[in-house]
Amino acid sequence: MANTYTLIASYAATGSVANIDFTSIPATYTDLCLVASLRPVSGGFDGCYIYLNNDQTSTRYTSRVLRGNGASVTSFVGADTTKSYAGELTDNTASTFNNFQIYIPNYAGSSQKSFSVDSVGENNDTTAYQVMTAGLYNQTTAITQVSLRIASVNIAQHSTAYLYGIKNS
Repeated sequence: MANTYTLIASYAATGSVANIDFTSIPATYTDLCLVASLRPVSGGFDGCYIYLNNDQTSTRYTSRVLRGNGASVTSFVGADTTKSYAGELTDNTASTFNNFQIYIPNYAGSSQKSFSVDSVGENNDTTAYQVMTAGLYNQTTAITQVSLRIASVNIAQHSTAYLYGIKNS
């Protein structure tokens, strides 16, 4: 990574966990970049979601999602405004993890916060998803917490996440 990336925090799941939270994020950087390798504990395909500042209030999030599965592509507006869709995870292939990169520019500024997500659900099968999300967090307060959760099940052991601060210098 470029010299301007500084590791703020890292997380490695030592067992099954409900969510991964990065809290007390300092306002000393220009942008944030979260890189994660996740796996659900069970259940086939399941959605992964982003929460900013642990905010689950209705109408806080809007997003446009582009999702491909190897056979077709769909585009849709994120239906849940209490969180933002980050991608489709699977546990169908043993010991295989799904990868994400979430980028949040100007996270400490006083305007609404945009973000983008690029994710891929690794799967040695006929269906695997690649998802790109363009999102908006409709709040002007600085982002001090970023959380990842899977919709229906826990995050599996050995999942990892790394939060980087990026300086524009």
